[in-house]
Amino acid sequence: MYLGQKLAEGKTKAVYAHPDDPGLAILVHKDGITAGDGARRSEIAGKGALAGRTTANVFALLDRAGVPTHFVSAPEPTVTVVRRCAMIPLEVVTRRLATGSYPRRHPEVPEGQRFDPPLVELFLKDDAAHDPLISEHEIVARGIASPDEVAQMAESARRVFTLLEGAWAAQDVTLVDLKIEFGRAPSGSAAPTGASLLVADVIDNDSWRIWPGGEKGRMLDKQVYRNAASVDEALLAEVRARYERVADLTERFARDA
Repeated sequence: MYLGQKLAEGKTKAVYAHPDDPGLAILVHKDGITAGDGARRSEIAGKGALAGRTTANVFALLDRAGVPTHFVSAPEPTVTVVRRCAMIPLEVVTRRLATGSYPRRHPEVPEGQRFDPPLVELFLKDDAAHDPLISEHEIVARGIASPDEVAQMAESARRVFTLLEGAWAAQDVTLVDLKIEFGRAPSGSAAPTGASLLVADVIDNDSWRIWPGGEKGRMLDKQVYRNAASVDEALLAEVRARYERVADLTERFARDA
């Protein structure tokens, strides 16, 4: 597929202008995988295609459920066509169970405690500062988003989580937590349902914790790579196998949505 000017590049994807439509952009999923704010980096052959498949399947489910997103199409496994939007520099994390950083920040909360409704936290996208937790007050004070936008993101994040939680539960997989991002649709754009905020970026196997049968020891997500004491070819092959399984499992999201 012909690509326009490169607009941005991150650790796992590159963003290009669409060659024919200025209202669209093209995401190209890369084979890189990172952990520890990029301190650990590896390449896994085919990971980009698996990430692209998973993202397409997730966004197909969200779009059919009426969630406003930037997704347009996935003409190739490594390519996602999206509506252009101004990304908000926040990661919105929704948690059903306390694990990972949460019990470390809150020692009084036991590992595995259930949050009902799901807990939403906001983190500033800033690699140099290790993506710190940020309050609504600070978000508004720094002009990152308005109070109404913060409320919209929290409401949409819970809805997205609930939809994906149900889709995973149908396959006996527990969605533990989920990280998503949002973008502002350009004024006057053809954003779905006239929404001003769109679920954007990617949602792939780096975006969540998923535990088959609710068992942490059977995790299928990126945490396997993060937790490894060292990286070798055997580990990368194991990680790739889990990413491939997730891509295959999410094919049902698109079929059943």
